[in-house]
Amino acid sequence: QVQLVESGGGLVQAGGSLRLSCAASLRTFSSYAMGWFRQAPGNERTFLAAISMQGAYRLYADSVKGRFTISRDNAKNTVYLQMNTLKPEDTAVYTCAASARGYSRNYVAYDYWGQGTQVTVSS
Repeated sequence: QVQLVESGGGLVQAGGSLRLSCAASLRTFSSYAMGWFRQAPGNERTFLAAISMQGAYRLYADSVKGRFTISRDNAKNTVYLQMNTLKPEDTAVYTCAASARGYSRNYVAYDYWGQGTQVTVSS
């Protein structure tokens, strides 16, 4: 059974940083592009960042470009999201996802999803 498990969320002050991790139980992790999404209460799930299977290509939402960095370690079956200069509007549940079809901004391209980790940014 495929599992994606996020960690690293928590409470941080505005301007601070957090690093999220997502450990995947995928047998061939390097055959999956990975993405990060978030959802705040009352809002739709939104795309944040995606990385290609070998990590050569990345996509970012305009709202996080320059502040967030996605990376992956295929030897550890893990994808990361480094978040800097956090703002109160970044408060949400952050979820990672895996896609066998390649990296994408569209959530329908993703096959597997984690449960999410809460990030709260105080002002």
